[in-house]
Amino acid sequence: MGKQLVPDELWQRIAPLIPADPSRPRGGRPRVPARNALAGIIFVLRTGIPWELLPQEMGCGSGMTCWRRLRDWNEAGVWPQLHQALLDELGRADRISWNRAALDSASVPAKRGARRLDRTRPTAAKQAANTTFLSMRQGSHSRSN
Repeated sequence: MGKQLVPDELWQRIAPLIPADPSRPRGGRPRVPARNALAGIIFVLRTGIPWELLPQEMGCGSGMTCWRRLRDWNEAGVWPQLHQALLDELGRADRISWNRAALDSASVPAKRGARRLDRTRPTAAKQAANTTFLSMRQGSHSRSN
C-alpha cells in the first residue's frame, strides 16, 4: 500500500530532504521507515480520516506515529524545501502554466520604500436619511361639518 501512495519516482525526490533518524543508543522499538510514515501521512490527508483511525494493516505505524513524523518534518522545513524542489523541476521541464498563477500581498510583500497609496476616503461619512416613513402632518382625521 505504501508504494502505491509514494511511487518510486516521488520517493527518489523526497528521500534526500527527509532528516536522518535520530540515534537511539538505548535501543528500543525500531522506527517506522520514513517512506511508510509518508504513505500514512498522505493517506490521512487525502481521505480526511482522523489520525487515530489510520488502518494498522497499511504498515504505516499508528496515526500518532505519522502525526509526529509530519510535525517533525514540518519543524525541519521539509515541506517548503520539497515544494521548491518540485517547482524547480517543473519549471526546468516547462510544465508550469503561468497564466493560471496568482499573487497577493500575503505571498509577495511590498519592498521598503514602495510608493504608498492614497488613503481611501470613507464612503458612508453620514447616515442616510430614512425614506421608509414619511412624516405626516399633525391633525385630526375626522370629518367635521
